[in-house]
Amino acid sequence: MSKFGFVFPGQGSQKLGMLSELSEKHPSIKATFDKASEVLQRDAWEIAQVDSENLLDRTDITQPLLLAASVAIWQAWQEAGGARPTILAGHSLGEYSALVCAEAIGLKDALKLVNRRGLYMQNAVPPGTGKMAAIVGLDDDAIVRACDAVAQGEIVSPANFNSKGQTVIAGHAAAVERAMAACKEAGAKRALPLNVSVPSHCELMRPAAEELALDLEAIKFSRPKIAVVQNSTAAIVSDPAQIKANLISQLYLPVQWVDSVGAIAKFGASRLVECGPGKVLCGLIKRIDSDIICMGSEDPLDFDSAVAQLPG
Repeated sequence: MSKFGFVFPGQGSQKLGMLSELSEKHPSIKATFDKASEVLQRDAWEIAQVDSENLLDRTDITQPLLLAASVAIWQAWQEAGGARPTILAGHSLGEYSALVCAEAIGLKDALKLVNRRGLYMQNAVPPGTGKMAAIVGLDDDAIVRACDAVAQGEIVSPANFNSKGQTVIAGHAAAVERAMAACKEAGAKRALPLNVSVPSHCELMRPAAEELALDLEAIKFSRPKIAVVQNSTAAIVSDPAQIKANLISQLYLPVQWVDSVGAIAKFGASRLVECGPGKVLCGLIKRIDSDIICMGSEDPLDFDSAVAQLPG
């Protein structure tokens, strides 16, 4: 039996109407969103489908909704008789989805954690203070050098090593703008500001990490029943205490997605399913390792095709 894995997207994959068609075939999807509603004290499915109060992109709402979406697809996969993957990984927030599906943490505990995680992240940096930007077509070492050269006592550093030739930087707004210019001077094809409210995965998030650490102390974690690759180390971790420590440092350390995909390939998984809305991670994975086949799961046709194909 060949090995395959699941990957779980993070913020930016949310979209109005997500999982709408799939929920028509799998009623359990709405039941999973009901659990998110209990935590948020709001109608999570209404936000995902209609968003009458414009809450979908508010980070403390986005995070539990995306977690619910990924876990809902996971549960539908199981109900459809889908095979059990051998390895899991999530991008940033998606790491929580992976840990829920690996039974390292309960869904309700995870929903509460990511709701608070979003609040802590939002509160750590005053509006307008931070910024993120995507640097395209420049190698990682050159990006690090550019950030260091223009920091001028402020924070700016790589935040997401997303794929070969695409790295996201984060930090103080003015420092990020200087780094964007420096990267273009160094040969970057593009330097694009991102429309995000929080500069994730940089030192500005350390206060948020300290608050999250207190919440994590109170929650029981178990050893994952499926191998999970964590973001900040790109390594498979099974010790609950170390998993918690990595979830804390994940907030202010860069997402090592290129190396995480490398760890998945080294593990022997050559086919992956993106378990969540859209196919952002499939696009990144194709650029990292063209030998890995990545399939979507949100569209009913993609979902049924993946269930039928795996494992082959």
